[in-house]
Amino acid sequence: MVRLAPQTVVLHGHDLSYVDTGSGPAILFIHGILGSQRQWSHLVDELDEDHRVVVPDLFGHGDSAKPTGDYSLGAHAATLRDLLDRLGIERVTLVGHSLGGGIAMQFYYLFPERVDRLVLVASGGLGREVNLVLRSATLPGAEQVLGVIASGPVLERVEALGRGAQKVGWRPGADIGAIWRGFTSLADRESRRAFLATTRAVIDIGGQSISAHDHLAGVTPPPTLIVWGSRDRMIPAWHALSAQRALPECQVELFEGAGHFPHLDDPDRFAQVLRDFMSGAADGAAGEGLPTRLEGVEVPANEE
Repeated sequence: MVRLAPQTVVLHGHDLSYVDTGSGPAILFIHGILGSQRQWSHLVDELDEDHRVVVPDLFGHGDSAKPTGDYSLGAHAATLRDLLDRLGIERVTLVGHSLGGGIAMQFYYLFPERVDRLVLVASGGLGREVNLVLRSATLPGAEQVLGVIASGPVLERVEALGRGAQKVGWRPGADIGAIWRGFTSLADRESRRAFLATTRAVIDIGGQSISAHDHLAGVTPPPTLIVWGSRDRMIPAWHALSAQRALPECQVELFEGAGHFPHLDDPDRFAQVLRDFMSGAADGAAGEGLPTRLEGVEVPANEE
C-alpha cells in the first residue's frame, strides 16, 4: 500500500489536509470522531485507477487545523462542499463512517444536486443509542479528565500493558487499533477541545442528539448503501434496520463478526461491496428481499 502525501488547502482561514488522487467518478470519504484520512488509505489503491478519490481530515482531526469554532454537521458539510468547489468537482459519491455518515446525510440534505450515491458505514444520526464513552464526553469536567488520561505518562503505561498482553497471545482487533490511534491524538489541548466540541455537537448524556429521521421523510434519497458490523459496540447494528425502514430502497450489507470499523475488519470485502455499488451492479437488489431483522443482531423489543 502506497501512503500518498496529503495536500493542504486554506478554507475559512484554516488549513485543511486532504488526499486527492486518480481520475473518473469522484468519491469523497468522510471519517468519524477521532478518525483521520488514514482510516481510508487502504481503499485509495483499490479505487483510484478508475475513480477520483478525495480523502480529507475534517477540521479538528488528523493533520487539519483545530480552530475554535463551529463543529456542527452543517459546518463540516459546508467545508466539504467548499473543498469540492476548490477541486472543481461537481458531483460525488459520499462514503461516511460514524460521524462521517451523519455529515454525509447532512451534506445531501443541504446540497442534493452534488450527490450521486450515498454510503453510510456504522453511521451516526440513525438512532439515539451510542456508547457510554462518547456520552461521558458531554459531562462537565470532561476536558480536565481527558487531559489526565491522554497525557504522555498514562499513554506510555497503557501501551506497555498492551505490548505485554500481545506477548502472551492477545491480538487487538480493528476497533481497538483505530480507537487507540484516535485517542493518542488527544495529547494536546487543541485536539481535546476540538474532540469535545465535535462530540457535543451531536451527542448529549442521553445519546445521539441529532436524528436524520427528522429530514429523511422530506427528501428523495440517492441510491444508498448501508454497511454495519454485527458486533458494533459504539452504535448498535440494529440502527441499520431503522434506516432501512426510512429508506426502503437502500441496500444493507451486514459484516458478521465485525465491529464499528467494518471497512478495517474486512477491507477486501468492503472494497468489493463498494465497487459493486459504484458500478450499479447492486441496483436491482436494493430494497428487494431485505430482512425484517438482522441475523445475529439483537434488536430491542420496542424496535421490532
